[in-house]
Amino acid sequence: MSRDDQLQKAVLAELNWEPSITASHIGVTAQNGTVTLTGQVYSYGQKHAAEMAAGRVTGVKAIAEEIEVKLPFEIKRNDADIATAAIDRLAWDANTPHDAILVKVEKGWITLTGTVEWHYQKDAAEREVRNLLGVTGITNEIMITASVDTAHLQDDIQHALHRSIFFQSEKVHVTAHDGHIKLTGTVSSWPDRRTAALTAWGAHGAKSVENDLTVA
Repeated sequence: MSRDDQLQKAVLAELNWEPSITASHIGVTAQNGTVTLTGQVYSYGQKHAAEMAAGRVTGVKAIAEEIEVKLPFEIKRNDADIATAAIDRLAWDANTPHDAILVKVEKGWITLTGTVEWHYQKDAAEREVRNLLGVTGITNEIMITASVDTAHLQDDIQHALHRSIFFQSEKVHVTAHDGHIKLTGTVSSWPDRRTAALTAWGAHGAKSVENDLTVA
């Protein structure tokens, strides 16, 4: 069995292991460490869960996610219903500042705008609406406007990476300018790549993170 065949088999096994996914509706191909996911699922939450599951598999270097969200024929959700549900969910979320986020829905696709101080607040807003029935996709355009001194941001992130047990931080290089962070270098797995980005986003004053890490 070739390495690509082994990777395809492993990803399929992980998708079947994940209880929140209808794995029989998802197709998987693998080529040189790049995994492509195709097929149909009933919710955007399942689509996201499939991508996360594939990323957990050893040997995955990149993911091309081409899964389509398609509601069962008997279920109907119009944009107004989705928008109302999204606003309600955000209002109950303690991690999202009250009235800071605006919601737009078009053909099931949610666009989030507004301003927050932390990336975790931006991430929490997307997480809250991800599993709503009828959502076909999310564009998160929430801006981060933290008014703090970013002069030591690069060193702070490098120290945080050094504390992590997940990867060798000396292979990850950080540059930062005015809150805009760039990660370069290599990590050993797709989850490590994501962990590095989340670590960078944890810095107070981080406005954007460009993740150019490669999996080697």
